[in-house]
Amino acid sequence: MREGFDKKKFDVEHAVHMYATSNVIMPASAIYQDDIVKKYKDQLKTCHIYLIGLVPKIDFSGAKQDGSNLITSFEILSKRYDLIWPMPTGTTFMGGAEGPWYVVDQEGRKSFPNEDTMRARLIGEQKITYDFEVLYIGQAFGEDGSRNAMDRLKKHETLQKIAVQGIPAGYTLMLLMIEIVPANRIITMINPFAKDKEHGSERIAKGLDKLRNTTEAERTTLYEASLIRHFQPRFNKEFKNSFPSTNMKILSDCYAKDIAAVTAEICFDNLPFRLYSPTVKPKASHIAHHDLHSDEARRVFFTSPS
Repeated sequence: MREGFDKKKFDVEHAVHMYATSNVIMPASAIYQDDIVKKYKDQLKTCHIYLIGLVPKIDFSGAKQDGSNLITSFEILSKRYDLIWPMPTGTTFMGGAEGPWYVVDQEGRKSFPNEDTMRARLIGEQKITYDFEVLYIGQAFGEDGSRNAMDRLKKHETLQKIAVQGIPAGYTLMLLMIEIVPANRIITMINPFAKDKEHGSERIAKGLDKLRNTTEAERTTLYEASLIRHFQPRFNKEFKNSFPSTNMKILSDCYAKDIAAVTAEICFDNLPFRLYSPTVKPKASHIAHHDLHSDEARRVFFTSPS
């Protein structure tokens, strides 16, 4: 275990750690539909990070009854998929070629599978590829968190640019808006085999100072920059090749406190898709980790000690 760690420079190293805690997903067109936005009003207040991307379009093409089963049909990227729903005894399927479709019981109560349930079954049972290509990552914070992702997106030039350039056939423009953990977190590694073991207490104090004094606005920008550097989205310009950098104001305090790394995570159990970009393979969760120092002797987080 000692091998490799005795080559590291300091016995105490810190990393700023940020992760997403909640999310709101909706088609880009929904931001102009007040009834949909109102539904997520409380959640959106704390969503300061947003991802704009493409996902395959799920087109509902109709429903029919087959014996005691309800069959719902869909088209995804020119392929047809059917879901079978056993109908309770005493229920009847209603609806014409153009809909609306529903199942009615003997007491006249109407029901039909909801969109989220149908999508979850399609992804889980049919094993369709339903991935989110990240095209752009941004943030909205304002004074003391007064602005959120929705405030920014309603007048977003890049979102309009993407839409104007045209959405590929079979795809739809989707938004993922996320909240980052509302607290400062520092990961500390203590290495008893390091070369410098005399300044550990001083370095711990620097980490605690960073833990106390990093603002929510700074965390939001660090998280945004970390994800942009990780995904390299097609429509982003800033941070793609300039993060991390000693010249960046947002990182100046990290360098002053001698922080070794910055880490941003996206890990949700309820995401209906995997995130990817031309440089990052589709995955259910992502860790965007960036060392702030180029010296190999300082790289101790999420890397081998060699």
